[in-house]
Amino acid sequence: MIELIRKQKYLLDFTLSSLLRRPGKNLGLLLVYSLIVFLLASVMLFTHALRSEAHLVLADSPEIILQRMVAGRHDLIPASYLHKLGRLRGVKEQHGRLWGYFYDPTAKANYTLMVPHDRELKENEVIIGHGVARTRGLEVGDYISFRNSGFVKDELQKTGLSIEELDKFRSEQGHIFNFRVAGILDAQSELVSADLLLLSEPRFRNFFGIPPGQYTDLVLSVRNPREVSKIAEKITLKLPDTRPILREEVLRTYDAIFSWRQGIVFVLLIGSILAFIIFAWDKASGLSAEERKEIGILKAIGWETADVIRMKFWEGSLISFSAFMLGYLAAYLHVFYSSAVLFEPVLKGWAVLYPDFQPTPVVDALGLATLFAFTVFPYTVATIIPIWQAAITDPDAVMR
Repeated sequence: MIELIRKQKYLLDFTLSSLLRRPGKNLGLLLVYSLIVFLLASVMLFTHALRSEAHLVLADSPEIILQRMVAGRHDLIPASYLHKLGRLRGVKEQHGRLWGYFYDPTAKANYTLMVPHDRELKENEVIIGHGVARTRGLEVGDYISFRNSGFVKDELQKTGLSIEELDKFRSEQGHIFNFRVAGILDAQSELVSADLLLLSEPRFRNFFGIPPGQYTDLVLSVRNPREVSKIAEKITLKLPDTRPILREEVLRTYDAIFSWRQGIVFVLLIGSILAFIIFAWDKASGLSAEERKEIGILKAIGWETADVIRMKFWEGSLISFSAFMLGYLAAYLHVFYSSAVLFEPVLKGWAVLYPDFQPTPVVDALGLATLFAFTVFPYTVATIIPIWQAAITDPDAVMR
């Protein structure tokens, strides 16, 4: 065993010296090899980090979201549906939610407006996400204004207009709503809160013209996670015009979206990958005259065919493994210390309000093994056949 280890050490030393004798060829191959690994690893690491962040953020979301469907579209749901549900067995909490979208022409971005369930806000207060604060240059205490045609209390009495006239006035003029920024959401949740604005219920209803007793949807929290599907089935039977959405379905949707975007990036990179495959195969399978002469000399001085193959195997392994380590390390730094600046517009998906967050370093063991298998093994194996063909040839013929 000691003799075998010593022999492999000598082969490795000779392989290193052989690589250093051809620095131009090997350095160029190493750089191209590392670049391909860097691109593939960056996409895989960033996508996995986004999935992990989404799972962490949505871990405390409600188990069931209940929407009312009218003509196949999501519609407002009456508060009476809460009473129709009653106290379903296994449900520990149920309440209505108010949320909606608003396009801000100033920032040319869509905002998500929502009424928080766990905090009280004054009628003119708003809590904004980091993306909104960054885009509009806002801080706590500043004011932000929007123009929208919501219903303002006592507006009929003030204007003396009929409902039809008031609706026409709103559609033509709109109404300006002023909000004071009472807080900015935690930056750690920016992946899902970059475009979020939290405001009070009366202000939300005025802003969107939603009358009392109506909600955007209902949410239910379940005691036993294993009963979620059964409870959703009971709700569908009790309220046939509703659609329950489970938290697991939301998570699967996020996974599907990130996987789809990852696939888009891979498709965009396929040209570079194919070019690298051709380049690597040519370098690995095509021996130069100098390399053939070197093999002939080694055979002439007593090297066995197996020793020559082992030496070239070490050479291919060193190049491929070094390229993998350099590429993967560069991808790790790119993703977790520069927020993957090369791929964030594609993978994050915001049109204007890009979330500015530092993903938590997470390494997917399966993804790492898959990347290693598809980048290291093929090149290493590709070096064996041409080396074997040259090693079994007569040394004198090889050197001539």
